[in-house]
Amino acid sequence: MWARSLPTSRARRSGRRLVGDDDRRPRRDRRGSAEQHSAGLVELCEELLSGRGEASGVALAGEIFTRYGEVTRGPRIAFFEALATRFGPDHARLERAVEAWRQNPTDTTAAELHAAAEPRRQELLRRLNLAPGGTAALVHMREQLLDAMDHREDLAIVDRDFVHMFSSWFNRGFLVLRRIDWSSPASVLEKIIRYEAVHRIRGWDDLRRRIDPPDRRCYAFFHPALVDEPLIFVEVALTREIPSAIAPILTVQRDVIGPDKAATAVFYSISNCQRGLSGVSFGHFLIKQVVEEIARENARLSQFVTLSPAPGFAEWLKRERAAESSRVLTAEDRAALANLDIPGWWQTPKTREPVREPLLRAGAWYFLHARTNSGYPVDSVARFHLGNGARLQRLNWLGDGSERAIEQAHGLMVNYLYVLDDIEKNHEVYAQQRVVVASNAVTKLARAAPREVVSASG
Repeated sequence: MWARSLPTSRARRSGRRLVGDDDRRPRRDRRGSAEQHSAGLVELCEELLSGRGEASGVALAGEIFTRYGEVTRGPRIAFFEALATRFGPDHARLERAVEAWRQNPTDTTAAELHAAAEPRRQELLRRLNLAPGGTAALVHMREQLLDAMDHREDLAIVDRDFVHMFSSWFNRGFLVLRRIDWSSPASVLEKIIRYEAVHRIRGWDDLRRRIDPPDRRCYAFFHPALVDEPLIFVEVALTREIPSAIAPILTVQRDVIGPDKAATAVFYSISNCQRGLSGVSFGHFLIKQVVEEIARENARLSQFVTLSPAPGFAEWLKRERAAESSRVLTAEDRAALANLDIPGWWQTPKTREPVREPLLRAGAWYFLHARTNSGYPVDSVARFHLGNGARLQRLNWLGDGSERAIEQAHGLMVNYLYVLDDIEKNHEVYAQQRVVVASNAVTKLARAAPREVVSASG
């Protein structure tokens, strides 16, 4: 979903060869050429930082984006390297500021020390943002930086400055919540189809079934600098009860209910749209505001839940099954879970039913106790909802039978419950003590696992 086509260079359109066109050239030559192609960009950036006139700065920032859009991967990475090595703090100024603060630690010298410690890259990003469409161009530039960082950890220092700036520019005060329905602009609807990351939208008819009926809702956050570009959106189903499977929600043949008959709002898909904004958190604001919006609209709603995937569960369980002495699984569990290795195991009762109980017990243990090195739950979706103040409510056996869900979670899905009066309390206990707030049903499942369990692998 994140793939984007890169701007075609003028040279390529005219048939001339650019760096990287001929992979038979020696690596050293390609690197040298890349540095030469990026040198002009670096010079323009230095000029932008040294300039004083706003009007000329806007034009220069636009020229930098134009030049950047014309370079290929090699020169682009060389440009990122220059940002890392040449646009850090001014060391001479920083040394003077440190010495001044040591000699006279006042608010004035502290302010100068703070300003001197700021990398020049941050001011460069601020000035580039002056160009028309500058914010969108910088978001796209960070997408390409993230691609480069797959093999270049030394560029992380540049990425930190992007995240620092974006966290200010995309804070909640600038975000606008909009409901997406069939009357929304076609350009926005097309992007909802394209960006859906959890349950693929199969064309316009499928989209209409998700946003047009009276028991369906879709909300998205937008930013004034990215016109008609959703940042994140959530799809909601209004139902009578808490659902245990996704198929009844997405099916073509279902009974539409009136909002006055619904008691539950189900958040069944949340999709981040801009890869260049990954690491900038605004999803928790979206959930809370949508809950408030729907609650005002329909006073009959008494339950706000998710129907969520468990993307890391299958990999975690695979490691536990492979461990010589797993403290999560008994020998009987291992024998039953061997059915998971049989193609199509979930399609026949003979191979499916023995898996149910040991998998649900392992799932409960996974969500309650499996932790990262920093003490957070290993499951990324769990971290998101628990961090927002939700409660781990229920595990759903074979809640999603799609190929992707079987591969990632053996079909397991999860309900997280948002109780309006408990959101802040749950958030605090999770944030401060890493405690997973869960229902009695889930904690009982976890207690049914081997008693000697004290920690998780991974």
